[in-house]
Amino acid sequence: MSIGLEHYLVLSAVLFAIGLFGALTKRNALVVLMCVEIMLNAVNIAMVGFSRFITPTELTGQIFAIFIIVVAAAEAAVGLAIVISIFRNRDTVDTTDVDLMKG
Repeated sequence: MSIGLEHYLVLSAVLFAIGLFGALTKRNALVVLMCVEIMLNAVNIAMVGFSRFITPTELTGQIFAIFIIVVAAAEAAVGLAIVISIFRNRDTVDTTDVDLMKG
């Protein structure tokens, strides 16, 4: 039995669902950022799977995956900087306790 496109898409859907569930239910801002990274990696798996099985001679899926990895790295750096700044000012990274509109 060989691994087909369906296997990649199921793995991608499961990872995306786990990441979405974690991003919507967790309170810790660092865990939410990690869940967003899981969702971006799920999209990468789908892109590379589609590229491998639909257009095997072109590298469009791999190129898009590289762009997504670059965006994810920038998002992680900016998100971590924001979380550190909030932690220094509020002494918490709990997303329910952080309200930037209050002094």
